[in-house]
Amino acid sequence: MKVLLIGNGGREHAIARALIRTGAHSRVLAERGTPLELFAQAGNPGIDRIATPVDFGDANPADPNSSDAIAQRARDLNADLVIIGPEAPLVAGLADAVRAQGIACFGPGKEAARLEASKSFAKTVMDEAGVATARSFTCQTMDEVDQALRTCTTPHVVKDDQLAAGKGVLVTADSDAAREHARHCLDRPDGAVVIEDYLDGPEVSLFCISDGTHVVPLVPAQDFKRLQDANEGPNTGGMGAYSPLPWLHDGLADEVVRTIAEPTVRRMAQRGTPFTGLLYCGLAMSSNGVRVVEFNVRFGDPETQVVLERLESPLLDLLDAASRGTLDQVAAPTWSDDAAVTVVLASPGYPVRARTGQTIRGAEAAEELPGVHLIHAGTKSVGAAQDSEAHATLVADGGRVLDVVARAATIDEARRAAYEAIGRIDFPECQFRRDIAQWPDGLSA
Repeated sequence: MKVLLIGNGGREHAIARALIRTGAHSRVLAERGTPLELFAQAGNPGIDRIATPVDFGDANPADPNSSDAIAQRARDLNADLVIIGPEAPLVAGLADAVRAQGIACFGPGKEAARLEASKSFAKTVMDEAGVATARSFTCQTMDEVDQALRTCTTPHVVKDDQLAAGKGVLVTADSDAAREHARHCLDRPDGAVVIEDYLDGPEVSLFCISDGTHVVPLVPAQDFKRLQDANEGPNTGGMGAYSPLPWLHDGLADEVVRTIAEPTVRRMAQRGTPFTGLLYCGLAMSSNGVRVVEFNVRFGDPETQVVLERLESPLLDLLDAASRGTLDQVAAPTWSDDAAVTVVLASPGYPVRARTGQTIRGAEAAEELPGVHLIHAGTKSVGAAQDSEAHATLVADGGRVLDVVARAATIDEARRAAYEAIGRIDFPECQFRRDIAQWPDGLSA
């Protein structure tokens, strides 16, 4: 069975690794009587070691003008399933182009992807579906911004209405800073900004897989968005995560499916834009109950690294069934009792202006530790022959560069292993948090 994975970041490396690691007992592969042939968008040294790299040439998956060319490439490969990892290709309509070629695709179409592409659209759908979230106002002028800031609770929550790579949200008690962030958002072409009430309580990420009708939850995780320890510094795409969450009540996943995911999926179908793929529910455990902070339409990064590390049943079966509308025919996923922790190593200057090009040493030594592996998020190999990495040098090539993932019987053991592994990595001037998976501080991550 040929599977093409779109995306070459940390999330996609984690997906590729899980597809292979959990594939031994895949019902899909057994029924087809074929092994898994995994192809992946070229450009990630970690993925390139476990999947066949596919070069799209000048075609960019995030460019709507490239969608047809990439879909044709999938057809040329005789792909049976395409898995789209990042949000930008989904928002560009790549899933629609793939399906138009008659190929099964895991990922929502362009209209359904608006749940992430537009905060205001997501709020509208939540309101129509009766999903609990913060009161909000969509603003297109500074006069509207000022009125919304006066109306909403503090601290101020100001969100860019468009995609912003996880860095478009500002939470601040400083009105001037809130206005400046709003002004920056409005300066974009067709700019808009969403201002909403602050939701108290810890935040939790729950991934829900949908085939447009049925919903299957994965296990909760918690990520750490701020750059620095004790939740200081600017927002990032995520500096670490852990799972399970011992402080969380056991019934959360079922509650979220019943009150959030299923009503949202049902409402999207009623709108004529069925949602097929991964609905990421960013949740606040507020004093008034569970509230939606945001929706995303793909696996979250770095939560994917810890959630999929705990998955024991075949990931391929879930994603394939979701793409074909048969999710109700797949057994519920099974999970390890082990804990998983990931810590992100980021380039100096991230998230404002990352400085790249640093040589990274010690990756092999880090992975010699029991239960530890590295996920490549923003690296490249240089100096190696095309057919060998024996003499390759690993170089930083992005903002978030490496995810150090550790799995152990307890969160404390996994956390210690992750930081011991970091101690073996020589990455000059890298940034990382030293308090991932700690609580009570972690409760406000």
